Amino acid sequence: MLEQPLFGRRLKQLRTERGLSQASLAGEGMSTGYLSRLESGARQPTARAVEHLSAQLGVDASAFAEAVTDSLTRSLAIAASSDSDENVAEVQRALEAGGGQDPLLRWQALWMVAQWRRRRGEHKQEGEALEELVRLGDELGLPELRSRSLTQLARCLRACGEIPRAAEAASEAHRLAREHRLPVADVAASLLALVSVESEAGRLSEARAHADELTALTEGRTDTLWAEALWTAAAVRVRQGDLTSAQKLLDRALAGFGSAENLSLWTRLRVAAARLHLQKTPPELDVAESYVEQAETSLAFVGIPALGQEVNALKAEIAFEGGRFADARTLLDRVRGADPNMTYRNRVRLDILDSRLLIIEGDEEEGLQRMRRLAEQAQAASNIDLAADIWRLLAETLARSRGTSRS
Repeated sequence: MLEQPLFGRRLKQLRTERGLSQASLAGEGMSTGYLSRLESGARQPTARAVEHLSAQLGVDASAFAEAVTDSLTRSLAIAASSDSDENVAEVQRALEAGGGQDPLLRWQALWMVAQWRRRRGEHKQEGEALEELVRLGDELGLPELRSRSLTQLARCLRACGEIPRAAEAASEAHRLAREHRLPVADVAASLLALVSVESEAGRLSEARAHADELTALTEGRTDTLWAEALWTAAAVRVRQGDLTSAQKLLDRALAGFGSAENLSLWTRLRVAAARLHLQKTPPELDVAESYVEQAETSLAFVGIPALGQEVNALKAEIAFEGGRFADARTLLDRVRGADPNMTYRNRVRLDILDSRLLIIEGDEEEGLQRMRRLAEQAQAASNIDLAADIWRLLAETLARSRGTSRS
């Protein structure tokens, strides 16, 4: 079936290849205005119009069916040369047309779409593209593509809270990168994913060993990979309770990595620093607020709604720790009202804060039950580190609430 806008593009291509004007092609059997609307995609072609145009061009009607690979090639080239959501969405539509597309070209298009979905926080759709990327990588048999697609899939699965599958993908990506002696960037990327997943799963000794391997691998650099390596190694130490070592690593990244290199990562480093100071005993609220303020200055330029939601959620946590419970509730409701498009862990953080506020506000039984369910769900999903955090925060909140009540 001949559908717009593909028919119009193909019609214009056939006309211009023959050096015909619209008036010449239209002839006596069609108005130039109607032909113009066909080429722009504004009108659907009738059987009579197709018959007339086929005779004028000297081709069979099948010539108007644009090859899907040509469509994908064109949309991919346009998207690669212009950072536009509309252009990447066109690549997605070309992918959906399917059929007869070159596997390497399709892999490149899927990679672009997956990265686009990730920036938008659309992890489910990102995962769908990445699952096909992995299948294509296996089909093509290229270790570079296999390792890269598995690394990204591991990161996506972790963001969705699917820890066992994420661990399998990250381990395989790392094995491929090592076995085939892929570039440092591929080995480091697989390690970044692996360390993060191992930490979530509570396998902290393995995570620490791989984090040390990662920092040694990126030593001497000052790029995005280096900053992410330090951040990841710091995160492992936070989970081990070694906040002093974690801060030293994170401070190196904060001091050595500029916003011009990668503004999104620059912002995330400050969010990580704010969270680290919030976890200290007692929480260093002034320092945490200072880092949040720095992060806020870049949000309008980063253009990632999920990151802005994460910053606002962190502000709510700071307000809670500072005893400003009404402010915390207002900020939390604002984030929830924006229909947050967050990772699994950040969504759970919202639920944790909501439950802690319920306890403080006097509805202890409901808050207690909610936090228990969250901890059990995290444990069932093999997210041991998160489950432990929830139990710890529950104990702290109950002690705080009951202490306040007695006083």
